Amino acid sequence: MNNQKSSSLAMVSLSEIPTPRDDAEEIVALVKSGGRIVGYKLKNGTELNKEEAVELAKAGGIKGVGIAKRQGNFYLKSLPDSQEGNNLGNLPSISKEQA
Repeated sequence: MNNQKSSSLAMVSLSEIPTPRDDAEEIVALVKSGGRIVGYKLKNGTELNKEEAVELAKAGGIKGVGIAKRQGNFYLKSLPDSQEGNNLGNLPSISKEQA
């Protein structure tokens, strides 16, 4: 599948694509517990649980993400672009116990 087609499919899977504010933060790490993503660490050092991050993203406070829904739960998903390094799945992880 070519990149344009896979990007289009990824965009369709999003429930919402918020417009980031000029001062929006970026996610630099995933917070995990038991191998599951339970939150996100922002560039400014703030750690948010999934629900807080979704609300901040909806308000335009996080750039480069859209909001997706699975089994009734909302979560953040990277917006497709040509850079693999900024995909949430490629970011470093920190354990909840370290957080």
